[in-house]
Amino acid sequence: MRKYVYPLIILACAAAYYFYENKANSTYSQENRSTKDFLNTDVNRKGIKSLSLKDFLPSSKNQIVNHHTYSLSYNEQHEQAEWTAHVLRASDINTSNYKRPYFEIDDQVTTGAAHWRNYKKSGYDKGHLVPAGDRKSTKAAHDETFLTSNISPQRHDFNAGIWNTLEQKTRYYAKRYEELYVITGSVLTDDLKSIGTEKVSVPEQYYKILYRYDANGGKMLAFLMPHENSTQSIYNFITSVDEIEILTGTDFFAQLPDNMEDELEAGKSSKGW
Repeated sequence: MRKYVYPLIILACAAAYYFYENKANSTYSQENRSTKDFLNTDVNRKGIKSLSLKDFLPSSKNQIVNHHTYSLSYNEQHEQAEWTAHVLRASDINTSNYKRPYFEIDDQVTTGAAHWRNYKKSGYDKGHLVPAGDRKSTKAAHDETFLTSNISPQRHDFNAGIWNTLEQKTRYYAKRYEELYVITGSVLTDDLKSIGTEKVSVPEQYYKILYRYDANGGKMLAFLMPHENSTQSIYNFITSVDEIEILTGTDFFAQLPDNMEDELEAGKSSKGW
């Protein structure tokens, strides 16, 4: 009997080791996707991955709120979103002229989103981060942008001027390339002036990051603008995602394979757009 015991023990150990190694290798593969694996994930018939809202949510130390057509990270200290993220498709852009609703307090913000009255007689617009013009596929999608968690105090000449130009150019790119991943936010620091009884911070810089996917991994385009009136071209304000990360402390595209992330986030050119 004993002569069969030892072989059985050896066989059992070998099986256990084999199972462990396979499981470990599987886990390692999932955690260390290659660029090729990433490019071949969830592709559509055109060979291009269709973006989803939560694919590339930036990092956050604050509450992330996921609405139906966009997500945001709400910074209670500054009483506004530090960033918003949404997928913008050509189908979201049309000539529908929906009536503008009243702004509502976002009841999903657990710490309490700022009231719209903070903006009254402040001299600042209720500047959308996710523009209503990016959400015209339905009236519900359009109206969802009128939450106080999605606004930031903006000078009117900036909001209606160069910032509006950037928003229009973003929609142009979405129609040209079918869809974009759009991240919008501001640089929130401790020394900012504020408005209203809830002390809503007035940012001195705003940014917008565009990412479009293609069979080679895609392209990024980032803009960082001072909060002031400007007659300059929006392309004078191109920067790298890396530089915005330094200013904000936010990690924007950690879900990308490292080599792809490093290359795309370092870029500072509109070439290919």
